[in-house]
Amino acid sequence: MLRVGRAVACMACKNMVSNNMGVRFRMPLQKLHPLSRAVHHRYNASANPQRPPHCSAARHFTSMSRLPMRPPKPPPGGHGGWRYQQHRNFWMLRLASRLLKLRYIVLGSAVGGGYTAKKTYEEWKDMLPDMSAYNWVIPDFVWELSDQIDLDKLTKILPELEEIAKLLPELPDFDKIGENFTFLKSILSTGVSVGSEGASGLRLLLAEAPGDTPVKAATEAPVTATPEASDKQFKKSSDKEKVDQLQEELLRTQMKYQRMLERLEKENKDLRKVVLQKDEKGIHQRKIKKSLIDMYSEVLDILSDFDSNYNTQDHLPRVVVVGDQSAGKTSVLEMIAQARIFPRGSGEMMTRSPVKVTLSEGPHHVAMFKDSSREFDLGKEEDLAALRHEIELRMRKSVKEGQTVSPETISLSVKGPGIQRMVLVDLPGVISTVTAGMAADTKETIFSISKNYMQNPNAIILCIQDGSVDAERSIVTDLVSQMDPQGKRTIFVLTKVDLAEKNLASPNRIQQIVEGKLFPMKALGYFAVVTGKGSAGESIDSIKDYEEDFFQNSRLLRDGMLKAHQVTTKNLSLAVSDCFWKMVRESVEQQADAFKASRFNLETEWKNNYPRLRELDRNELFEKAKNEILDEVISLSQVTPKHWEAILQKKLWERVSTHVIENIYLPAAQTMNSGTFNTTVDIKLKQWTDKQLPHKALEVAWETLQEEFARFMAEYKGKDQDDIFDKLKEAVKDESIKRHKWNERAMDSLRVIQHNALEDRSITDKPQWDAAIQFMEETLQARLKDTDSVINDMVGPDWKQRWMSWKNRSPEQHTRNETRNELERLLKLHEDHTAYLANDEVTTVRKNLEGRGVEVDPALIKDTWHQLYRRHFLQKALQHCNLCRRGFYYYQRHFVDSELECNDVVLFWRIQRMLLITANTLRQQLTNTEVRRLEKNVKEVLEDFGEDNEKKVHLITGRRVQLAEDLKKVREIQEKLEAFIEALHKEK
Repeated sequence: MLRVGRAVACMACKNMVSNNMGVRFRMPLQKLHPLSRAVHHRYNASANPQRPPHCSAARHFTSMSRLPMRPPKPPPGGHGGWRYQQHRNFWMLRLASRLLKLRYIVLGSAVGGGYTAKKTYEEWKDMLPDMSAYNWVIPDFVWELSDQIDLDKLTKILPELEEIAKLLPELPDFDKIGENFTFLKSILSTGVSVGSEGASGLRLLLAEAPGDTPVKAATEAPVTATPEASDKQFKKSSDKEKVDQLQEELLRTQMKYQRMLERLEKENKDLRKVVLQKDEKGIHQRKIKKSLIDMYSEVLDILSDFDSNYNTQDHLPRVVVVGDQSAGKTSVLEMIAQARIFPRGSGEMMTRSPVKVTLSEGPHHVAMFKDSSREFDLGKEEDLAALRHEIELRMRKSVKEGQTVSPETISLSVKGPGIQRMVLVDLPGVISTVTAGMAADTKETIFSISKNYMQNPNAIILCIQDGSVDAERSIVTDLVSQMDPQGKRTIFVLTKVDLAEKNLASPNRIQQIVEGKLFPMKALGYFAVVTGKGSAGESIDSIKDYEEDFFQNSRLLRDGMLKAHQVTTKNLSLAVSDCFWKMVRESVEQQADAFKASRFNLETEWKNNYPRLRELDRNELFEKAKNEILDEVISLSQVTPKHWEAILQKKLWERVSTHVIENIYLPAAQTMNSGTFNTTVDIKLKQWTDKQLPHKALEVAWETLQEEFARFMAEYKGKDQDDIFDKLKEAVKDESIKRHKWNERAMDSLRVIQHNALEDRSITDKPQWDAAIQFMEETLQARLKDTDSVINDMVGPDWKQRWMSWKNRSPEQHTRNETRNELERLLKLHEDHTAYLANDEVTTVRKNLEGRGVEVDPALIKDTWHQLYRRHFLQKALQHCNLCRRGFYYYQRHFVDSELECNDVVLFWRIQRMLLITANTLRQQLTNTEVRRLEKNVKEVLEDFGEDNEKKVHLITGRRVQLAEDLKKVREIQEKLEAFIEALHKEK
């Protein structure tokens, strides 16, 4: 009774005690009997003597506890006996009274304990999870069975339920539950009597059945029942219809689990989408970091352009998708990406270059190229069509002329809710025959590209096999078995299983394929998928529904040829993603160490070879050269007008002087008539101005601009001894000049200016007259010098050169010399001879030479005469020019004096003035228009070169450049790998 009293809790003290049974109770103190309260506080006081009494009941119990519990002995003496007897009787009455009050203690303790037990039970019940949502998991026959089983018998298995209750907080294994339920039904459906013996037998079977017992074991398991029931069970287990029924029940149960998982995944997908959208909008006021897969993809993009030296190879994992052409590679990848993102064709090769697809999770289903900022909304059909068109254009652009496929990789990222994170590379389909329109080496090129990706020891090979065609026609399986003979990183995928089941006479071949018994290759896992009905317009959702319906109704699952985890692209994507990240975690740190060692080697080489130079890569060197070239182009505008005009005038006269002398001046001057001279000059000048002169002037201006531009570039080269930019500067100069087109509209205005300048004959002052005479003398002297040189070459060395230099004349030169002597005698006799020899004069000269034993051809005589007369005429023109120095006075007053007719001086003044005016006009056009246009062309050329990586690689070359390039990329790769590894460890 004291133990029961000790089990009562006092709410006033807020203390709790427990009885020997370990059960705790709570009960308000007010509901207890006063004596019970006293007992309780007595217990507290004895248990905790330091605690002062805090209520009247405690004080009462304290005073009562001082009473003796047994009668005192009587004192010795006479009257003491009566007093002792009286005291004993009083003590007996008090003891009886106490015993009567004790029933209230017992009654109060029972009531309080019962109330507390009920309340504790309610608390435990509330703590248990609500399993009503999983009632559908239990088949209907179990509820029917519960009506037949004696519930009293089930109490015997309550100890086993204690172990089951321990597993309640965890998520149950649905596969094992389904197998146990099917096993249970197989037993119950055999007609076993479920009485007391049946219940014990059922319990025994459930206890003995292993967790991974297959479905077919249900018909073979021993059942503790009557012999008749056992015979009946074995007879029905052999019945094919019963096995089919069990298989259908299993499929229905598995589909229920699958639907539940899909429902949970959809809810999780929607919740994650909401969270990601909140992060995207900045609700949490934190910067969204790059995802792991995006960081990893950046490393792969850099490695794709890395020219490996120092034996540092790219061994980072990727999922390489390979297969025969039209085997369904692209369709499988689209199912994993959950969007129809690739161009499609009927039997035509569509994948012409590797496509690297980075899959990651995001709030919106979008796609984006690595080198573009445009996002394609994969939920919109117009964006999907634009994405497919862009991929097709990029593929065709990457293929060089004369080729069919290209090794150039197209990088694409796809984000969306619920997408598994991984990096896949879709390769061109393997072909067995080159058809018309393909390059002859297409087959070998595809094999080379595939081997290049698969030889990576950490690459995961996703081998795609068309299930609708004969397995013997496969090419890719042999290639995969060569690259991964042990199958340690290969996942085999059988596509178009619906067509295979329909067309194959023996579906067992499908089972042989997915069990790895038909092909010689080995693999980590085997999967069977369905990627639609073959229509290009099918959506991903419709394909998923079709795939689920097919496998739900397919004999392949019903007959056990395929396992549930081997089917659907959903299971495939989960398996590939797990394998990918497992491979990444195992190899990424080793790769980081390899690049760290490579970085050390590169830095050591740079310090030894280029200790005083900055580590400028090709792009940085190009920017440096670009700025300096633009500075030199701008300096063209700082050239003085005087310098431009002097250069233009000089070059223009060099270009037209021959025409002026040979076609205008000499024909007119040799007429020996003033009127004929002026008429001939005017006519020829007009013709020249209308046709040739403006074009010649623009050519001269354009060439002058080029020469000045080249001169500045050469001076820049002289200042900078670095020869890395030589090829670039030359290419920029040539390309800029090639693109530059002179403004043709300036030609018409220039023609008018030149025509007006040549028509003016009024020399206004003596300086202009003297300048014209000087210009004429310089021109004629230069022509006379050239003529003398020609004659000397014709006749050979004179007597002085023969004696001093030991030179002799050739026979032809001897003949020329004799002809010259004869013609000079003719000119001395006729100083005013015309420019041409008459035929009788030619005959006379030839006969005179023959008389001296010299055989001469008439053509040689005329040719020699032309040069001799030219020299004779130029000498006379120079003498006349000297006389005209004093002729300005007569010219100004229009006096007619035959000796001082200086029409040739006026002609040269007109030519000189035209040159000055033309040079001034061209200079204005150059400084105001053409220099700026050239500068613009140079900028455009530099921008085009800057965007053309191949051009930069060709123009900026050398070990120094390549070393800086490798060093920069290795550093970037190492830094990104270290950041990725750090983020990977945090995610763990």
